[in-house]
Amino acid sequence: MTSRGAGTAFSRRNYRLTTELEKPKVTGIVNSKLLNDYLHRIFPSADGIQPAAAYRKPLTFQNLQEHLDRLLAEDSQDQVVEGRLGPSVVVLDHTSGFEGLLLVDDDLLGVIGHSNFGSIRATTCVYKGKWIYEVLISSQGLMQIGWCTLNCRFNQEEGVGDTPDSYAYDGNRVRKWNVTTTNYGKSWAAGDIVSCLIDLDEGTIAFCLNGVSLGTAFDNITRGAGMAYFPAISLSFKESVAFNFGSRPLCYPVEGYHPLQDMPSVDLIKAHKLLGYLKNVIHTGIDVLEGKLVEKDTSTWQLQGEPTVLITLAHIFNHFAPLMCKVYLVEDVLMNFLLSILEQGGAVEAHPLIQQLLDLMWLLMEDYEVHECLKQLLMSLLRAYRFSPIIPDLGLQGKESKEVKEESAEERLRRRAYDRGCQRLKKRIEVVEDLQVQILKLLLNNRDQGGGEASRYIFLNKFRKFLQENASNRGNLTVLCPPEYMVCFLHRLISALRCYWDGYRAKNPAALSSEEAYVPPQLFYNGKVDYFDLQRLGGLLSHLKKTLKDDLVLKANIVIDPAELQAVTMDDLDEDEESATSTAQRPIAALAIGSALSRPSWLSSPTLGRANRFLSTAAVSLMNPRRPLGALEKMKARTLNVEQRTEEDIEGSHGNEGLLLGRPPEELEQPITENSLLEILDGIVMMYNLSVHQQLGKMVGVSDDVNEYALALKDTEEKISRCPKRRRDIYEELVKSQKVFSEKLNHLSRRLAWINVTIYSKEKMQDIYWLLCVCIRTIEHGDRTGSLFAFMPEFYLSVAMNSYSALKNYFSPVHSMEELPGYEDTLTRLAAILAKHFADSRIVGTDIRDSLMQALASYVCYPHSLRAVERIPEEQRITMMRNLLAPYEQRPWAQTNWILVRLWRGCGFGYRYTRLPHLLKTKPEDANLPSLQKPCPSTLLQQHMATLLCSDCEMAPSFLNSVLNQLNWAFSEFIGMIQEIQQAAERLERNFVDSRQLKVCATCFDLSVSLLRVLEMTITLAPEIFLDWSRPSSELLLRRLAQLLNQVLNRVTAERNLFDRVVNLRLPGLESVDHYPILVAVTGILVQLLVDTDFQG
Repeated sequence: MTSRGAGTAFSRRNYRLTTELEKPKVTGIVNSKLLNDYLHRIFPSADGIQPAAAYRKPLTFQNLQEHLDRLLAEDSQDQVVEGRLGPSVVVLDHTSGFEGLLLVDDDLLGVIGHSNFGSIRATTCVYKGKWIYEVLISSQGLMQIGWCTLNCRFNQEEGVGDTPDSYAYDGNRVRKWNVTTTNYGKSWAAGDIVSCLIDLDEGTIAFCLNGVSLGTAFDNITRGAGMAYFPAISLSFKESVAFNFGSRPLCYPVEGYHPLQDMPSVDLIKAHKLLGYLKNVIHTGIDVLEGKLVEKDTSTWQLQGEPTVLITLAHIFNHFAPLMCKVYLVEDVLMNFLLSILEQGGAVEAHPLIQQLLDLMWLLMEDYEVHECLKQLLMSLLRAYRFSPIIPDLGLQGKESKEVKEESAEERLRRRAYDRGCQRLKKRIEVVEDLQVQILKLLLNNRDQGGGEASRYIFLNKFRKFLQENASNRGNLTVLCPPEYMVCFLHRLISALRCYWDGYRAKNPAALSSEEAYVPPQLFYNGKVDYFDLQRLGGLLSHLKKTLKDDLVLKANIVIDPAELQAVTMDDLDEDEESATSTAQRPIAALAIGSALSRPSWLSSPTLGRANRFLSTAAVSLMNPRRPLGALEKMKARTLNVEQRTEEDIEGSHGNEGLLLGRPPEELEQPITENSLLEILDGIVMMYNLSVHQQLGKMVGVSDDVNEYALALKDTEEKISRCPKRRRDIYEELVKSQKVFSEKLNHLSRRLAWINVTIYSKEKMQDIYWLLCVCIRTIEHGDRTGSLFAFMPEFYLSVAMNSYSALKNYFSPVHSMEELPGYEDTLTRLAAILAKHFADSRIVGTDIRDSLMQALASYVCYPHSLRAVERIPEEQRITMMRNLLAPYEQRPWAQTNWILVRLWRGCGFGYRYTRLPHLLKTKPEDANLPSLQKPCPSTLLQQHMATLLCSDCEMAPSFLNSVLNQLNWAFSEFIGMIQEIQQAAERLERNFVDSRQLKVCATCFDLSVSLLRVLEMTITLAPEIFLDWSRPSSELLLRRLAQLLNQVLNRVTAERNLFDRVVNLRLPGLESVDHYPILVAVTGILVQLLVDTDFQG
């Protein structure tokens, strides 16, 4: 296709014929009379009457261009409206008209708040006349939308409507603002359209919500010389809107009001005329045999290769195609025409005319025109339907309640319709997902070098940079990949990776399948893969390279070059500095190596972390076969940078193992897969840790919201049915509430359908489960390397714990984890990892140790996972209990205590409840919360605890003394806090107790109760520790226990004491503080001591 010319009848194709006589014979074009009738039918004059001259000069393809130009030139003139100052194309002023941090879209019409309360205005203002613009509400949070003058000065606290000459509407708080504020309008929701109207002739400002007028908001606004009003908005963090100043057709135009940006009226008239001509072509057929024109059924219209029709359409598209590159015309003309075809209902396949029209566009439009037209069409459809409610209604969707209620016939039909809609949506999305996987497969192809680098290695380097940017800027949302994209990218990448992995296995049967995939441990310490400055299990990488350098030599034959080591440590101010004398005394070979290895210019860049600099410059050498180093043996070293790596550095060749350099003796010499696929797998695990897990958890809230709105709607409908007929006012308010709940529920239901299909489907669950198994196998292989396990990045343990939590909490009840293959074995292997590594000395990070402890505490809280702990080898169970019984000092004793309590809960005195009995009186509605687990004690682990305490004479007193010390501290802190609370409550002046203080007070009480339960557990399982006085520590332990129990009883049981008064205050946050939990724990201890008096010495 060529560009259009003005002088020829047709610039795209040469349709001109040699002679009139040859036309029917050569081309199949109809005779002159029939062609004249046809063209006049397609291109009628404006008044519909053909002049006599038209018949004297027949209309042919030779003069059609002139005729068409004359038709399109009629009534072509722009209308000019006064009262406006500024550019003709109105956008947001992102150069000077804003305050705070805002993210503005590329089209300068969408904005997202990125600070406390940012403000921005448009580039055009108005000073007389009636004007309107629209705002699409993308989020329903705190925003103030309206008008302001150039003199308005905003800050992070004051925005539009907070200054004298600015006026705003706030649908979040349902108020209007002009320095002061009053109630106004209705509450808005995501997807609503707010119309902002200003009448500078009358001096009024009004607003509409979805086309419904909210009434005049302000009158007598300031007017006169120098007063002009800009569209403006102020919005809080993460809130977003999209403006329409007139670049697109207004959704709800108001008669008499003009949009700030003029519509393209000339082009619009042309587009509608051309569309009319196109419709005439579709409706008109040519009967060549009869020599006449016939009406055709548009639903079955096809091009069928008719030259006359094709050339006619080409003339139409010669003018129509350039117009379809403009968003206003696409939305007003093309989209409305396509939607009118679908008005009769049915799927797109039932309307072949749409397919025919798309084929015409592809045939008769330039490539860039097709691209721009389809882009604008899709964006217009997205704007129109993004927030539209799903057609099937929803009764109750979300987490299943424990009581299964029978559905009515209507509810069953609605639910089935919703499920069918979800399945149709899933099929459509699967098509897009398959295309995305195919694209990734092309990017992962390593056989398309073509004289250059294969696609896989280009992708691998870009992928690593992508991970580095997202890992280094986790607090800077402006440069991060959106988490929604990360979730989709993760699943598609897993599919593409597993395809190539299994393809390699098919060619190399000795390799592992993707079901057995793991990341070998040598990737974590051989320096071939950059982990940036992410934390390792053993601490900083530079520290590990120093302290474990001998282990690296013995187990992996990896030597760190002293010259490079010193060069790096001199950059790190917090590392131990090496003196100049020690440098001078280095071996000659080391000096030779150090001089040969020049430091890259980017080594001291502040953007690179310490670990990254060390890893990138560490000289690594592999000796094969394994043998001791000679005193003056030279070592070959190579600095690896992501940009400088080659295929050989990754895959290896001729004895060089590439990424697998430094295989430890514990690793079998069995091929796993291609080395590049191992690094991609490692990146997938890192990507899940960066943002995918957080996004999975965030989406669960939608299901909870659906459940809440469904219950609210059902409750409102019941109230409507019970409302007395005489209370018309109450009935109308209930109907309004019913409408709000119904609209919100439909919106959330539609969103939930997308989430269940794209995020929580069975296929996505299997991907997360596969990732969990990969992490478990990787941790198991790394654990076998002994001290080198410390090099493993912390995120592998985090992903193992988080992916299990996601499978257990996020995908149920739609999909159960128990349906996954090897579910029981996977639970047991993960339990073994938690049991072993929560007290692993190789792991030094406080955060990861706390996470392991919390994960183990959650594991023993549920019956199925507790059984998994009981299935691990006995030696590991005993070691776990020994670590739990270690003295509480110098470690997170509270979490350890919770684990022991959960192993005991259900066995103690009055300790078989799910919900605290005294709370059932004050909060009966919380009695059946699904998050409250029934007690599930473990007698097997209790037996291990009893055996350890009885057999180890030193463990029992040290453990119990630490428990008693912590109990004394926790209860003393609790008493001190309730004294302060009581004093604050008795003051005459009005005061409030800090909620954080109440929370700490309740926590201290809960800790005291749990410590008492651990003492009860110990006395029940091993009473001889206290009652067998042949033991040297028994008498002392019993005395301490008696003193503490006496202190507790004195404080709690005295009549009208401090404890009583605070409990009777019923303060929010102190619901768990009551007589029952602490007294039954003390009673359990005393009863058990009396029962076991036979052991007294």
